Amino acid sequence: MALENNLDLKYTTLRANTALINHRQAKANILPSLNGNYNIGVNNGRSIDPFTNDFINQELTFSNARLNLDATIFNGFRILNTVKQQRYNRLASEMEIEEAKQTLILNVTLAYLQVLNQTDVLTLAKDRLIVTNKQLKQQEDLYNEEFGNPADFADIKGQKTIDETNILIAESSLNNAKLSLAQLLNTDADITADKASILLDFKEYTLSSEDVFKDAMQNLATFKAQELRVKAAKKGVQVARAQYIPEISFFGQINTNYSSVAETFTETGSEIIETGDFVTVNNEQLSVFTDRTQFRGESIDYLDQFDNNLNTVVGIAVDIPLFNGFRAKNNVALEKIRAEESLIELERTSQQVKNAIDQVHFDMQTAYDRYQSLQNQVAAFEESYRVNEIRFNNGVSNFIAYITSKNNLDNARTNLTNAQYEYLLRVKVLEFYRGNTL
Repeated sequence: MALENNLDLKYTTLRANTALINHRQAKANILPSLNGNYNIGVNNGRSIDPFTNDFINQELTFSNARLNLDATIFNGFRILNTVKQQRYNRLASEMEIEEAKQTLILNVTLAYLQVLNQTDVLTLAKDRLIVTNKQLKQQEDLYNEEFGNPADFADIKGQKTIDETNILIAESSLNNAKLSLAQLLNTDADITADKASILLDFKEYTLSSEDVFKDAMQNLATFKAQELRVKAAKKGVQVARAQYIPEISFFGQINTNYSSVAETFTETGSEIIETGDFVTVNNEQLSVFTDRTQFRGESIDYLDQFDNNLNTVVGIAVDIPLFNGFRAKNNVALEKIRAEESLIELERTSQQVKNAIDQVHFDMQTAYDRYQSLQNQVAAFEESYRVNEIRFNNGVSNFIAYITSKNNLDNARTNLTNAQYEYLLRVKVLEFYRGNTL
């Protein structure tokens, strides 16, 4: 349920999906870019005819279309190194998902054990009240018969209120443990923990903290993610250095246009017209005539103009970085700092995990020793309580000795239960650090 519903895990998964898309885009940047442009409009007044480049003073409908192709031939391996950098980032994000899953599984396991622990503590508290009620019934009978010490009856009633208060405290602790588990599962369902579903193993843990740390370095997703982040940061330095290197690219264009005033002219015949000039022949002025060819203008179709006006451009461009305000130098310096930060973060993570393992291993060993000691303590207090109960019921012992013996036994049993689960919790944490499935 937690792996399906937990909000923190969902958020980590979304971040990983972002890294995946960035990696895809980095690979897609290797491909040429192809873009088209089209426009159409109306121009009124004095303008230049895009078809003839002549000045005109009339309404003009114009249209242009262009197709651009750009392809990077060489840019200092910036694109290739970016692809590698984004690949490391993607793999690191996938490792962080695994890390989040492992952490979530650990937290659910610990929360589940805490519910079991508080359930056992509540059971002990209820059992304690049952025993107290039996004693209260006996003391009430003696009190009604005016036999024995009346103070014992009052003391046992006071003990009952203490036991009832302990039950309320245990119920509150159990409810808090269930709420913590429900929050991890992101569910409103009622939590019922079954002890039979989990293996309670009390064998002494044989691995040292150093053994656990070595396994953690090899298997823990946290270290794998950090190592991949270091590799990605180092690739970032190579990406920044590409800004020092000239970039060579290929470009191509296909262009065409349309003008509403563009026309074609067809010869329709000729006519004799007077030119307005004169010549003198034998002292007589004669008008000059000429033969002028006649034409008929026709608008050129939109698609025909697009076809007739096609032109292409191809070439190679070289972009040489000469001076850019030290931007390239500073970017390389920044990427080097990020690479150093990633190395420090890896070392810091290593130290934190090492310290955590040492502390958990120490607490685990202490809990195991306490559990062994408390087993003997419970056995001793059980015998003490058995004897004092018999003596108290037969009027040989007073209530103080009886209740002291009873409280000692109840507290020892509660401490034994807590030590039992504390040990199991620490073992689960150590196995988590080793990279084992819980």
